[in-house]
Amino acid sequence: MTPDRLRAFCLGFNDAVEDFPFGPETSVFKVAGKMFALSALDARPLTVNLKCDPEIALRLRAQYPAIVPGWHMNKRHWNTVTVSELPDRLVRELVEDSYDLVVAGLPKATRLRLDRP
Repeated sequence: MTPDRLRAFCLGFNDAVEDFPFGPETSVFKVAGKMFALSALDARPLTVNLKCDPEIALRLRAQYPAIVPGWHMNKRHWNTVTVSELPDRLVRELVEDSYDLVVAGLPKATRLRLDRP
């Protein structure tokens, strides 16, 4: 997955926006003001920080060397994923799961507006 495809995929979710609160080199993708993905899209290798259920995060880290505890994030709830070392399908699933976890924590009215009950 290329940086442009990762950006387009993240922005394809309902109400997703790209923000740069940490400077122009770090893209932060948010839904309803809450972060679900963070990446320095120009970095090599391309990595992305994604929110993850803590139990699933441990399993993923054990299964894939390209998935490690989130760099500069809460290590229990965030993973850093090296995009180039994983199948695109898995990366897309991990991004979607991160988005869904963030949406699940939003107020019910916001979730319904996003078509994510």
